[in-house]
Amino acid sequence: MFYPEEIVEEVRTKNDIVDVISGYVKLQKKGSNYFGLCPFHNEKSPSFSVSSSKQMYYCFGCGAGGNAITFLMEYENYSFPEALKALADRAGVALPEKDMSKEARAQADLRTTLLEINKLAANYFYYQLKHPQGRAGYEYLRNRQLTDDTIRRFGLGFANKTGDDLYRYLKDKGYRDQILKETGLVTIEEKGTHDKFWNRVMFPIMDVNNRVIGFGGRVMGDGKPKYLNSPETRLFDKSRNLYGLNYARTSREKFLLICEGYMDVIAMHQAGFTNAVASLGTALTPGHASLIKRYADQVILTYDSDGAGVRAALRAIPILKEAGISCKVLNLEPYKDPDEFIKNLGPEEFRQRVDKARNSFLFEIDVMKREYDLEDPEQKTRFYNSAARKLLEFPEALERDNYIQAVAREHFINYQDLRRLVNNLGSRLGGVPQGGRSQNSLSYKDRKKEKEDGPKRSQRLLLTWLIEDPRLFEKIRGIITPDDFREELYHQVAQMVFDGHAKGDVNPAGILNHFIDDEERYHTVASLFHANVGESLNNEEQKKAFSETVLKVKKNSLDEASKKATDMAQLQEIIKAQSALKTLNISID
Repeated sequence: MFYPEEIVEEVRTKNDIVDVISGYVKLQKKGSNYFGLCPFHNEKSPSFSVSSSKQMYYCFGCGAGGNAITFLMEYENYSFPEALKALADRAGVALPEKDMSKEARAQADLRTTLLEINKLAANYFYYQLKHPQGRAGYEYLRNRQLTDDTIRRFGLGFANKTGDDLYRYLKDKGYRDQILKETGLVTIEEKGTHDKFWNRVMFPIMDVNNRVIGFGGRVMGDGKPKYLNSPETRLFDKSRNLYGLNYARTSREKFLLICEGYMDVIAMHQAGFTNAVASLGTALTPGHASLIKRYADQVILTYDSDGAGVRAALRAIPILKEAGISCKVLNLEPYKDPDEFIKNLGPEEFRQRVDKARNSFLFEIDVMKREYDLEDPEQKTRFYNSAARKLLEFPEALERDNYIQAVAREHFINYQDLRRLVNNLGSRLGGVPQGGRSQNSLSYKDRKKEKEDGPKRSQRLLLTWLIEDPRLFEKIRGIITPDDFREELYHQVAQMVFDGHAKGDVNPAGILNHFIDDEERYHTVASLFHANVGESLNNEEQKKAFSETVLKVKKNSLDEASKKATDMAQLQEIIKAQSALKTLNISID
């Protein structure tokens, strides 16, 4: 972090989280908290909670949680310094730039300068398009039936045939060669300098905050390559950005349409499908899937209907599934791509195709079927076996059986025969035996996992109760200390919670700041402060659960200590404490 903890806390405390988030999410007060629809995943019932007392938010649907700083980082895709500065400006707090290291300041300044240059370049390309030198590019876009409003909305432009006019324009603005090299817009060598893009229609690539981070260019004529993208820079990582997401993220649709190229996205937005995005000259990556997951739980692949498009869809499906995203595939036939389809059949027909998009697994079976001649009994049998092997991908028996029924129905296979084939094949491959997985093996694994997770669960639950109700500290005085939280992360949090209680100020939002640089630990800690354990321990069942949890945490702590005892006297003290647990009575009345 660039700023000392006291500065971060000052900025955070001067920005009420309810006020900050109300600028993005419609909140309604229910009890002591505020609730709204989560901005990080699609939902119909509000599960996004904002606590004024804790100055934190948490979604019980997707697990997103944090404070005002992390909200801006998640929603606006800001870095920590950017989010802190936005909140500082909002609260009128002057950030001390001197606290930023020389190297960090240089990196921040370089990033700001690169964004400035990219914005200038985008404006320059747009200017060229609307003047005589850009006539070829403008006519190309108009011939593709794009309106002036669409051209302006996406900031489309033109790179002249001259090889270095952008370079000369930027030099006239006072930028040095060393900086211009970093942009990816120009090539500076001993033998000469030239622009990367020339004689091309230009597509500015923007991040989710509408900042130009790179460019794509479509050549005029038959030059190669047809499409050219900016190289990887400090701003631009094509495997982690999606074209059109800056607009698609605000769409009312509950899913994203994934296309192959710029023109498909633009044509679809112009036709009213404002939830369309495209990967940037590369196959869909896990980075793309992680980005998509922030805005939608479902996508429809609208790749070209040719062989390359089918292969791209087959590669994307498992990546999306791994990220927990439901996936369908659009049938564009008899046309090649969405742009061509919409021009010929119109938006309404395209909408109907979207509504009838194919389940991705059934699409995979369809493609697999094309590889076999079903008139040949041997190949027909091989297809059935391949389909059965594919069906083994579903670990849950109910879901697997639903897909067995669907495949059997659509491909005219007897359901019982296909089900028997799947189960028999699963037994031979060691996957899913007939009648399901081995219960003995499964229960042993479950018991082992439960045994391993039990102490963690107890520590997590006790921490949550202590944070929810500080009065409980009196009930565990002399019994539980931070050292009894043996899980390393929970021990760190417990120490801060106990220290805060001793000072009369348990500060969940402040504690969370200590973990902001580690995403996994950050989300774990955020969940501690918002676990859904109820408003209070006000019935006998909850009181009993609290007492049992305290005993479990203490017992686990003593068990761990006994394994590490170094002398007999220490071990005897531990055994004495373990024996005392049997008669320990914890009452919260």
